[in-house]
Amino acid sequence: MSAVEARLAELGLTLPEVVPPLAAYQPAVRSGVYVYTAGQLPMVEGKLPVTGKVGAEVTPEEAKGLARTCALNALAAVKSVTGDLDRIARVVKVVGFVASAADFTGQPGVVNGASELLGEVLGDKGVHARSAVGVAVLPLDAPVEVEIQVELAP
Repeated sequence: MSAVEARLAELGLTLPEVVPPLAAYQPAVRSGVYVYTAGQLPMVEGKLPVTGKVGAEVTPEEAKGLARTCALNALAAVKSVTGDLDRIARVVKVVGFVASAADFTGQPGVVNGASELLGEVLGDKGVHARSAVGVAVLPLDAPVEVEIQVELAP
């Protein structure tokens, strides 16, 4: 077991299976020392636990938890192309999309769920640049979607 996966276990988490693509793309692609993930939905065992807009059908607290799930799915996608999460030198960038009710402006707090998970799991290697974007709708009516870019150690 890798050190990163041991840390996940300490947190009571397990790395899920990679979420299969919903269309014509790969869950993650490696280019040189970087891995880019596709946008990861908060799928759990092949299903979305909640659907709808944050600030309407979904509370900000629920959405923050869903963003954590997205980040965990993103780590699974990274492992699918690297074979070992211990190869992560650092998380470079996180982009979070939040399906938002018209008057909802708390997107950064929602995406903190992903950022905090990456910090808990990877420590200083999990510190990253980030964007948190409100959108009208996401695939499958998901409340949140997260993509990450990581740099690999040589």
